[in-house]
Amino acid sequence: MITGIKGTRIRKAAAVAVSSGALLATGALTAAPAQAVTVPSIVAKGGYAMNNANGASLYTKAADTRLSTGSTTKIMTAKVVLAQSNLNLDAKVTIQKAYSDYVVKNNASQAHLIVGDKVTVRQLLYGLMLPSGCDAAYALADKYGSGSTRTARVTNFIGKMNTAAKNLGLKNTHFDSFDGIGNGNNYSTPRDLTKIASSAMKSSTFRTVVKTKHYTAKTITKTGSTRTMKTWDNTNGLLSSYSGTIGVKTGSGPEAKYCLVFAATRNGKTVIGTVLASSSIPQREADAKKLLTYGFAKLG
Repeated sequence: MITGIKGTRIRKAAAVAVSSGALLATGALTAAPAQAVTVPSIVAKGGYAMNNANGASLYTKAADTRLSTGSTTKIMTAKVVLAQSNLNLDAKVTIQKAYSDYVVKNNASQAHLIVGDKVTVRQLLYGLMLPSGCDAAYALADKYGSGSTRTARVTNFIGKMNTAAKNLGLKNTHFDSFDGIGNGNNYSTPRDLTKIASSAMKSSTFRTVVKTKHYTAKTITKTGSTRTMKTWDNTNGLLSSYSGTIGVKTGSGPEAKYCLVFAATRNGKTVIGTVLASSSIPQREADAKKLLTYGFAKLG
């Protein structure tokens, strides 16, 4: 047992040490004046962070360099779906064999949707954004594209994605796929992707989906019975490892490497940003955390 004045000093010293450790552990460097904050170094080829309230830049690294986006493309997929007039989130979509064949052929990430099941649009959005289901992306593009054939509908949907990018004033973004498995002409930049995500986050449905860690869908089978799907886990590790995280989407691929579009809110302030072409899953998260902590420090 520690007693006396010496003991009090030790306890105070221990309390200071614990407080300092807690401060460092949470990345809460906001106590430092803005000019004293060191600009972080990240492994990702490109990075960007901004103040979501006013669009002011907080960090840039090759922010306007065109890079492959991987599955962060699906942010725009969701944005286009949610922008449909008279959208019914409870409308049911029957899962086609073509969606299943597509993910198998491309060895793509999937929500493991079952052919013949009826799945709601809301469930497809969770399947799109949490496990990054390319089968869910295909189903949504087929549902909300216009045309008499599946190919025509998908082409039309991708056209809507590009129109949405133009409407946001983005000059360095182009989509040639609904899910990021492009044909060599699917690209964006850290700045553009951040703006797409910021726009998508205006939708309350989108915000609810991307901050969800786990979701279990109950679908309707061919025979009319209810199927409880295997739980979908969100691939965004920041939701569990960075306090205040509210989204948004991971991405990866041979060309894209490891990408992460991220957002977090602390003390009423939201920092949103993107890292593209990082070297691994842990590294893209480490890069994102650096940019978030730096962004909050600059905002004070």
